[in-house]
Amino acid sequence: MINFRSDNEAPVASEIMEAIAIVNCGTAYSYGGDSITGDVSAKFSDLFEHDVEVFPVTTGTAANALALGHVTPPYGVIYCTEQAHVLVDECGAAGFYAGGAMMRPLRGADGKMEAPMLASVLASHGSHGDHEAWPSALTVAQATECGTLYKPEEISTLAEIAKRHDLVFHMDGARFANAVSALGCTPADITWRSGVDILSFGATKNGALAAEAVVIFKPELAVEFGRQRMRGGHLVSKMRYLSAQLLSYIEDDLWLSLANRANRAASQIAEGLSGLTSAEIFYPVEANALFVCFPEHIIRGLSKDGFLFHEWPTHPGMVRLMCSYELSHDDVTLFLQAVRRHVSNPV
Repeated sequence: MINFRSDNEAPVASEIMEAIAIVNCGTAYSYGGDSITGDVSAKFSDLFEHDVEVFPVTTGTAANALALGHVTPPYGVIYCTEQAHVLVDECGAAGFYAGGAMMRPLRGADGKMEAPMLASVLASHGSHGDHEAWPSALTVAQATECGTLYKPEEISTLAEIAKRHDLVFHMDGARFANAVSALGCTPADITWRSGVDILSFGATKNGALAAEAVVIFKPELAVEFGRQRMRGGHLVSKMRYLSAQLLSYIEDDLWLSLANRANRAASQIAEGLSGLTSAEIFYPVEANALFVCFPEHIIRGLSKDGFLFHEWPTHPGMVRLMCSYELSHDDVTLFLQAVRRHVSNPV
């Protein structure tokens, strides 16, 4: 079986598994007091070319919810897109950790926040006084849930609007590696240099076992975040195992190498489908995800062949093909051959 269901379903990268095994020797201080965890903020500061505070956690939901909950009051508003993972797939966790804050989704093309829409909504705030929830945070995903990307200048434009209205700018970087690899920029270019305040840095979808991190670029926002993480149940006692994953992940650009494999597979599939009238690619293919509309007989045929993917509920006949670092050129070739076979032999 060739799996396009999710990059979460790929195995742990061998380099990261080896790093876990290496630290699994002897004793070490608990709750982040170990020397390995002590190196994380320094190594990430080098990576981002900026002094950062880094807080490892075990899940992307924890990274997003704890970060947004930390900077949003209970009477606050978090602005996001209609497709945002924090809105659709995290069971209200951000609002929960903010003590009841509301999330306000805004429409946008291709899963991206549109600056004019955000500016318009924020400009109209205030007419109802204390009856209104307070604009507090903006969150965008890089890459988005539609597999699209924000260029640095797009991030900067959103950041200028956020700053004008005193919003904390958060980025959900569950697939941050795929974005950096595809854009060919530095991690700094699409975070703090463009005005991002807090990043949820993902590794699990791209080869880690269970390791994410809240990366805070503004020192004042890091004050007492450790307590927020503790209260949320993510101050892991054996933190060295999370930290070892994160350090191995960024060492020698492993994270970008793994992401590039996944992105390349998505690009090859997009190129292979581009000439087929029976395949409509719905969003621009910019990272490692494709959303494709197929006739029903092709979907059924591919499933019968053993290809795994999700049928997407937003449009009839749409499937999501999520490429992981483990997909090979041969896997892609077999998939495209199967699609062409079913196109030629409709049932």
